[in-house]
This record gives sequence, structure tokens and C-alpha cells, in this order.
Amino acid sequence: MRILTIVVTYNEATNIARLIPEILRHVPASSVLVVDDNSPDGTGDVVRALAARDPRVGILSRPAKSGYGSATIDGIQHAVRQGYDVVVTLDADFSHDPADLPRLIDALAAADVAIGSRYVGGIRILNWGVQRLLLSLAANSYVRFLSGLACVDCTSGFRAYRVDALRKVAFDRISSTGYAFLPELLFALDQVKVEEVPICYTERRIGQSKMGTHVIAEAIVRPWGLLGRRVARVISRR
Repeated sequence: MRILTIVVTYNEATNIARLIPEILRHVPASSVLVVDDNSPDGTGDVVRALAARDPRVGILSRPAKSGYGSATIDGIQHAVRQGYDVVVTLDADFSHDPADLPRLIDALAAADVAIGSRYVGGIRILNWGVQRLLLSLAANSYVRFLSGLACVDCTSGFRAYRVDALRKVAFDRISSTGYAFLPELLFALDQVKVEEVPICYTERRIGQSKMGTHVIAEAIVRPWGLLGRRVARVISRR
């Protein structure tokens, strides 16, 4: 089974230098692809130095900051072209523990998508205030209500996918550029089997959050588009 772990970066030089060795320690069979949007802090140079020492490491450099969603799609399409069997995604800031990667991959034995869930079976989040936690819970409820998605944590970016399932996705129909991409991809995957794996989420300690005003606005608006597509999907299946 060929595994590709994708990490989307923008100004994550300090974190990525520590993260890549941890990924490879916990999943030595995986390759790592960093999709970097021309980070001015030298993230790309750090990855290229690691790649020069380890053939499992690669970088996809993009000319400008174009959003988490489009970066993840570029990484996934690379995995499909190169014949990988499994794609794993996690954040660059250690909010997702690389030690949990084997559990996500193992869950694909009985599923098409495995989600590292902060909320299934209880709440497991470190270093968040009450307001941030309530906002995240409300966002997931909001998305589930409009999209019809069944999973508890549909906004988690800590995931493993079978590439056979991803091949069926029309990525040109996915329009979200920020983190709204995450539920939109689950919606596009449609009738695949999803398994939620309990994980503990830890707020970043180094660097700055990428959750800007545009990203938040998109996360509010895009689920209404999913509602329209959900209605159309139901009608077409009658």
C-alpha cells in the first residue's frame, strides 16, 4: 500500500522542520508531500533541505497564497497521478498528533475515509477557550444541518482517504478555497463509508492561525451551496 501524507503550508518553517521527521517516524512507509504557497519565511527551503537527505520527502511549490482548499486538491491530484493508494492530510502546526496517523490509516481497512475526530464520543481539545469551542461545535452543527453530512466532526482536516474514492470526485466542481473545502469534499465523496477516529486536538503553539476574515465568511456562505446541491441530488435519485 503506497501512502502519501500531504501537509499544506504557509509560513510554517519552524513547525515543518520538526513535523516531517515525526510523520516519517510514525509512518515510515509513507512519503510526505508539502504543498507550499511560496512562504516568505523560507518554509520551502527547509523542505527542500529535508528532501535532499530523504527521498520520501517532496515539495509542490505554488507561486502565491491561493488557499487551503486548492492546495489540498493539488496535493490529492498529484497522489492520483503518481498511483498512491492512500492519502493522509494533517495540519503543519502540530494541532494533529503524528502519533495518531497509524490509527487513521488502519481505519481504512473498513472505510473509504477516516476522520481524526475531536468530538466523536466526547470533546478532546487542549488550549481552546470556551468561546472558540462553542464556535467550532456550532459550525459543525450548521454544516451538518445544511449539507446532510452524518459525521460529527466534518470540519476536521486530519484525515485519511482511499485514493479509489478520491478518483470519483469532480474536483473542478469544488469551489471552496479555505477550510470550507473540508465539508465540501466530504459532500462530493457522497456515499462513501466514513469512520471517525477519536483524537486529541491541541491548539498551535508556534506561528499564526490562517483563519482570516475571508476564510470565516466562506465557511458561513458555502454550506448553503451544499444545501442546494443536496436538494438536487435527492431529486435526481427519485
